[in-house]
Amino acid sequence: MHQGKCLRTLQAHTGWVRSVAFSLDEQTLASASGDRTIKIWNYHTGECLKTYTGHTNSVYFIAYSPDSKILVSGSGDRTVKIWDCQTHICIKTLHGHTVAFSHDGQTLASASHDQTVRIWDINTGECCYVCVDHTHLVSSVTFNHNEKVVASGSQDQTVRIWDVETGKCLKILQAKRLYEAMNITRVKGLTDATIFTLKSLGAIG
Repeated sequence: MHQGKCLRTLQAHTGWVRSVAFSLDEQTLASASGDRTIKIWNYHTGECLKTYTGHTNSVYFIAYSPDSKILVSGSGDRTVKIWDCQTHICIKTLHGHTVAFSHDGQTLASASHDQTVRIWDINTGECCYVCVDHTHLVSSVTFNHNEKVVASGSQDQTVRIWDVETGKCLKILQAKRLYEAMNITRVKGLTDATIFTLKSLGAIG
């Protein structure tokens, strides 16, 4: 097994580095941090080219658009910011904390602590649909290859599949729990703690 060699260390953040992303031409690297900033690096030289500020909480996620002209960042402040990589200016602020680009770079999906998935038009900044079926915060989103559906993962222990054009939930993916639908209403001798545990595993009663 070959050992990986560290080519360069990029150091300027004052908090955890939570996400990194290469530009399409691989000339620059973006990093997001708990210090609430995004830094743009020339990773060949190690020079920090720009620092983006504006988020008021840790920045958890960053991603370049397919053409690398746009960078999006998701933060604990429950906003997604869209940055122009040529002017280095925030051009739009959206609702959410993590995001995914469609492959053509025209549509954005955001996931949020408010249990929603939102579909955005990247050019206008308008929210096309709000998808509201999750029952806990949504932690991740992704487009499929043909860009017709979005999948979202949530702390409600489900993956939901959404139609991009209508915002409707097409399918819910959820593993069957160990005691799913078991009726424990008439079971005697169960402690409150045991009942709580069984219900968390799908039992009813």
